[in-house]
Amino acid sequence: MQPIIRSPFTVALLSLAIAACSREQVAAPTVTTDPAKTAVTGSTTPAPAISEQEAYAIAKEAYVYAYPAMLTYATVRKLSNFAEPIAGDTFGPPNQFHHALAYPNADDKIVIRTNVDTLYSAAVLDLKAEPQVLSVPATDRYFQLPMLSLWTDVFAVPGTRTTGRNTARDFLVVAPQWQGDVPADLELIRSPTRYVWIIGRTQTNGPSDYENVHKIQAGYQLRPLSARGKSDYTPPKGTVDPAIDMKADPPKVVDQMDAATYYSQFAELLKDNPPTSIDYPIIHRLERAGFKVGASFDLGKAPDNIRSAFERGYADGKALVVAEGDKAAGKGGKGWVYTTRSGTYGTDYLYRAAIAQCCVGENLPQDAVYPALSSDSEGRPLDGNHKYVLHFDKGQSPPVDAFWSVTAYDTDGYFIPNAIKRQAIGDRDKLVANADGSLDLYIQADSPGADKEGNWLPVAKAPFTLLLRLYSPREEFLEGHWAPPAVVRK
Repeated sequence: MQPIIRSPFTVALLSLAIAACSREQVAAPTVTTDPAKTAVTGSTTPAPAISEQEAYAIAKEAYVYAYPAMLTYATVRKLSNFAEPIAGDTFGPPNQFHHALAYPNADDKIVIRTNVDTLYSAAVLDLKAEPQVLSVPATDRYFQLPMLSLWTDVFAVPGTRTTGRNTARDFLVVAPQWQGDVPADLELIRSPTRYVWIIGRTQTNGPSDYENVHKIQAGYQLRPLSARGKSDYTPPKGTVDPAIDMKADPPKVVDQMDAATYYSQFAELLKDNPPTSIDYPIIHRLERAGFKVGASFDLGKAPDNIRSAFERGYADGKALVVAEGDKAAGKGGKGWVYTTRSGTYGTDYLYRAAIAQCCVGENLPQDAVYPALSSDSEGRPLDGNHKYVLHFDKGQSPPVDAFWSVTAYDTDGYFIPNAIKRQAIGDRDKLVANADGSLDLYIQADSPGADKEGNWLPVAKAPFTLLLRLYSPREEFLEGHWAPPAVVRK
C-alpha cells in the first residue's frame, strides 16, 4: 500500500468555512440535530456481564469503527451551518449546490493545496425529510460528482467516467429506509446513510474558461422530490445552530470529546445512518458491550470497572487511529506519496479510519489520484535554491483518460507567486518535447531560458513541495505498472 496525503479539497473546504465565518454571521441547516440531545427510547448501557478486558477490547474496536462517521458528521454539520449561500464558496445550507467560481489568487493564504485544474461544486444532503432529485447536465468535458456516505464510502459518482459524456441524467437520491414509488424518468440511488456529502469537480482550462464552467455548474441541480416540476421552487433558508463551533476544525471537535460523549453520539448516528450489510460481525461484538442499533447508549450508567475499561479503549482507539493516519499520510516517507486504495473500504475499518483521519473525502482512485512529493531522487528535501528536472521518457507521461498536472506549493501548502503567474503545468499546456520524444519539466526559481519557459514550473528560492494530479488514471497506473519518476536535482 502506498501512503496517502491529506485531501486538498477537504483541507481547502474546511479552511474556507472557517474564513467565511469572519465574513458573515451564520445560521443552522436541516442538519441541526445534536445526536447527544435527540429524544429517543430504549436507552442502553454497557453490559456488566462482560469482563473488563472484553469491554476494553470492544470499546477500542468501536472507536475505530465509529471514527469516519463521527468525523464526517462533524464536517457536514459545519459546512451546511449557514442561513444563505455565500457567493463563490462551496458551502451553505443543505440540499443545495454551492460552487467555487474562480481559482484562489496566488497570494491567498486561506486554502491549502488547492488546484487550478477544476472548479468545485459541493453539497450536503439531509435525506430524512424526503428524497432529493439530482440533475446532471450533458457535457463533453471531465467532471465528477462523488457522493460520500457518512461512513466515507463513495457509493455513487455521476460523471464522465461513469455516466458518460454528453448525457443528461436525473437521479432520485433516497435515504436507506425510504420506501416509495420512483418516477419512471428518474434513476434510483439509495444512499447508505441519511447524510450525503457531494464533492464535485469540473474541468476548467484556465480563467478564460470560467464562463463555460459556470454554465455547466448551473446545470448541477438539487431539489426535493415534492418540488419536482415546480418552476417557482426556491430553496429554503438554513437555520442556525449556535451550538456549532464554526471556528473549530471538525477533527478537533471529535478529538476533544470524552468517551461518554463519543459513544453516545455514535449510538444516535446509527439510528439514521445504519451499518452496512457486511457489518454484522462487528455489530454483534458491539451488542455484547451494550450497543444496540437504534437505541441510545449511556456510559455514565455503567459499573465503574466497565466505564473505566471503555475510557481506556477510547484513548487507545484514538491513539491507534492517529498513528495509522500518520502512516497513511506518508509522514517520514520518501518519494511520491499516494494510494490507489480509497473511496471504498469494505470491513477494513482501521484503514477506513486512517484515511478519514488524514484525508477525509477521498476519491475513488479510478476518478483521480494525487501523488505528493517533498524530496528529490536522492531523498533530499526539495528547495528552490536548486534546480530540478521532472523527466518523462517517450510515451511515459502520466497515463490518464482525462488530463494531468503538476502543481508547486510552499511548505505550508500555499501557491508560490511568480512573475509568469503559473502555479501548475500539465498536458493542457503547450509543452515542448525533446527531440527523442521525451519530456522535461523544469522546476526552479529562475527562468531556464526563453526556449524552455513553456516547460517551466516556477518556485521560490525556498523549500517547496509538488503535487501530481492524475484525473481518470488508467489501469497501468492503478495496477502499479507505471509510477511517477523521481525529480532530479541538476
